[in-house]
Amino acid sequence: MKRLLKFFTVLALLASPVHAFDIDNMTDEESSAFGDAVRNYLLENPELIIEVIQVLEQQRQVDEVQSDRDLVNAFADDLFDDGFSHIAGNPDGSVDIVEFVDYRCGYCRKAHPEVKEIIAENDEVRMVYKEYPILGEESVIASRFAIATRMLFGGESYEAMQDALMAFGGSLNEVNLRRLANALDLDDDAILAEMTSVAVSEEINANRALGNQMSITGTPTFILETEMLRGYVPKAQFVQLISELSGE
Repeated sequence: MKRLLKFFTVLALLASPVHAFDIDNMTDEESSAFGDAVRNYLLENPELIIEVIQVLEQQRQVDEVQSDRDLVNAFADDLFDDGFSHIAGNPDGSVDIVEFVDYRCGYCRKAHPEVKEIIAENDEVRMVYKEYPILGEESVIASRFAIATRMLFGGESYEAMQDALMAFGGSLNEVNLRRLANALDLDDDAILAEMTSVAVSEEINANRALGNQMSITGTPTFILETEMLRGYVPKAQFVQLISELSGE
């Protein structure tokens, strides 16, 4: 950064050694000299180009973080209190986490047991699951099946079905869906009938609309308080972020 400041200072002096530096009012001769000075200095100090790129990248990242925070604030009610998404952990917890999840996503599967551990180990976590099937027809089937399970049999059965769907590696045809339901002692006929209901469709459509408004294009995507975490976050890093945001 000091080298960049020195660079721009040198340019200012080169552009007009007598008069105040005014790039908009240079003569053609001064403008040509200025351009030559810039070119020669960069050729002699090519590492400055890398420094400029790094500064621009840092600024881009800062801008993206702020943009994501603005989105979280704008859609806070839909994220944290939509009235239909399942809430795991402590419903009155002080640490709000939202996960946009797709059961066919490899990184969602990797994150799932770690997220459950975080919930179990921190009684202040309020975890909101947003069904967000974006990886094809089987993703949609899985989400419909999970939502139908929750609507018919409640949150405990929903979480058990989440575990089953995350672990299941086969095709989600009717035979296998019935097996998943029967393994949890749930009424497979009722779930299969409910999964095509208007209510299930409305929930998925609402989550998709929210995701589109927030430019969420991949899963998992986490919202941790005001921070948006796009992609898988290792458990240790997640725990550290929770600690920092909660002031522990």
